[in-house]
Order: sequence, then structure tokens, then C-alpha cells
Amino acid sequence: MKIDIISDTVCPWCLIGKRKLEAALAERPDLDVDIAWHPFQLHPDMPLEGADRKEFTAKKFGSAERAKELYEHMAKAGQAVGLDFQFSKIARSPNTLNSHRVIKWAASAGCQDQVVENLFQAFFMDGKDLGDSEVLVQAAADAGMNAEIVRDLLATDRDLDVVAAEDARAREMGISGVPFFIIDEKYALSGAQDSSVILQVIERIEQEAKSEGQEQ
Repeated sequence: MKIDIISDTVCPWCLIGKRKLEAALAERPDLDVDIAWHPFQLHPDMPLEGADRKEFTAKKFGSAERAKELYEHMAKAGQAVGLDFQFSKIARSPNTLNSHRVIKWAASAGCQDQVVENLFQAFFMDGKDLGDSEVLVQAAADAGMNAEIVRDLLATDRDLDVVAAEDARAREMGISGVPFFIIDEKYALSGAQDSSVILQVIERIEQEAKSEGQEQ
């Protein structure tokens, strides 16, 4: 069963959604699942050098107070699935284009899910700047990728157009927020859905497949 996930590396709900998906799949160890991650930039107009986190979030949410309130809510949602978000450590809001390039390359290396996890951890728990190439190289290397190759690729324009095209395609599909899950190319789930909802969709797909098999 294939599960496509459209997400951004600076989206806390995407990491929460990842945990909920993992919880669902833990209940179905019999499933053979192929997970593929796809790019979506929440802030496509972010300068390549990023922006001051406090200034950016205050502008985005209307005030520093409102931003603080929303991040406290996200922190509680994270705690419910075992995540300890460290939002106060984040000094920069990065442009995520290069992080998506690394995720794309990780698919070919067979370690995409681990690279995604490493990037989430680096940003949300360690407060590292995902606009820093060395942070991206380390996340890739920790997942088993060749650090020198990733570093050299990041210094080029390799796959910038491909990632941008995938992002544009997601928007053309009507996706305006992430995470967004497409399960078995049949059902779409928007947002960090509970594991029970994901399991219901998986069971529906299995039932439909069984019915189709009986009809043939």
C-alpha cells in the first residue's frame, strides 16, 4: 500500500501527523507500506537567507502574543503524541526549498523517511536553521547518505525546478495546507488525523479490494 505525504519541514502539524501515522501502522504490522514524501512550501516567498523567527511569526499571526498562544497549543498537541517541541530554541524561520531537495535525493538512497525525521528533529527539537546547508548535510549523513555528495549537490541548482514543480502540482490539486496524505492513490486525508481515522481508511481500501476481487 502506498502512502504519499505532502508536507513542509517547518510544519509542526506535519511531524504530529507523522507520529499519528506511525501509531496507525504499528497496529497493522502485516501491511506492506511504501511511504513517499513530497514537497510543499508553506512560505514560498521566504528569502533564501530566512528571517528572524520572532519577527516572522509575530507578523504571520498578527502579534507576538498570538504567536505564543498558538505555539503553546501546538506544543500540547505534540506532547499528546510524545513530542517535546522546543519552539523557543528556533531563532530563524528558513526557506525550505533546499531541505526538500535533500528529501528528494534521500528517496533514491532508500532513507527518505529517516531524513525527514532528522530534519524535523533538527528544527523543532534542536532549533537548527534548515536554511544552513551544513545542517542539511548532517541530517542526510545521519541517515546514511554520503555527506560529500549531498554537500556538492546543494552547491548546484540540481532538482530546484523539480521540487518547485512538485510544489506547484500540489497547489494545482487544491492542497493549501499540510500535512496532506494520499493513501493508495484513492483516499485523501488533510491535516494531522488521528490514527483511528487512518486505520479506517486503510480498512475501507482493503474491503473495496476484497469486493472487487469477489466480483471478478
